[in-house]
Amino acid sequence: MTRDDLVGYAVPAFTLGCGLAFWEGVVRWYAIPPYLLPAPSVIIATLFSDWGTLSSSLWVTLTITLKALVAAVIGSVTLAIIFAQSRLVERAFYPFAVALQVTPIVAIAPLLLIYLTPALAVLVCAFLVAFFPLLANTTLGLSSADHNLVDLFAMYRASRLQQFTFLRLPSALPYFLAGLRISGGLALIGAIVAEIAAGSAGQGSGLAYRIVESGFRLNIPRMFAALLLISVAGITIHVFLTALSHWLLSDWHESERGREG
Repeated sequence: MTRDDLVGYAVPAFTLGCGLAFWEGVVRWYAIPPYLLPAPSVIIATLFSDWGTLSSSLWVTLTITLKALVAAVIGSVTLAIIFAQSRLVERAFYPFAVALQVTPIVAIAPLLLIYLTPALAVLVCAFLVAFFPLLANTTLGLSSADHNLVDLFAMYRASRLQQFTFLRLPSALPYFLAGLRISGGLALIGAIVAEIAAGSAGQGSGLAYRIVESGFRLNIPRMFAALLLISVAGITIHVFLTALSHWLLSDWHESERGREG
């Protein structure tokens, strides 16, 4: 690890520490009650005391997020490959994908809760949010192969399958991974929004449901503890997908090789 890497980690950590210390000091100085604004120490204490309930809710939310992300990867890659083979099919179905993307998920979630079970409705919401960035990026990647290389493959009489396997798929990988990093966080957001809708209807067991429940009971420290777990989960997903992207691209793609230099 270089000196620049250490500085890059130390500066955000120091800033975060100063912010938490200021928060703690303001709460203690003005004697703000926990039901209005809990201090960071109270939030951490609540996290440990309520860990049994919060950890099970965290597992529910993460399970839904990962299932939705896997389904979005499978669905978007399959549809992008179909789009890459036929411009007519892309023009026929791409507008429907855009329509689903621009429709607010908070408006779709209550409707899905009418027709589906709460668990399935939450999963579908998370899937819909994560699906479009992957589809758009993968479709763009499959159509962005270097035209000189396409001509070279044609000159050597490569079959359509060979051209797709050895040229278009590798060219699309950086685009796909960029979409995956975006969709990882969006899948979590979609799951949280749908869980809030389900929680408002009296159903659910994820972290968002615990937030709604804590709000009704004025258990604000637990609400903040659940928010902390959501933030940690989102950061963990982003870091993992970024590391995966670096691992897959570092040996050959300029976007990652340039960072190493």
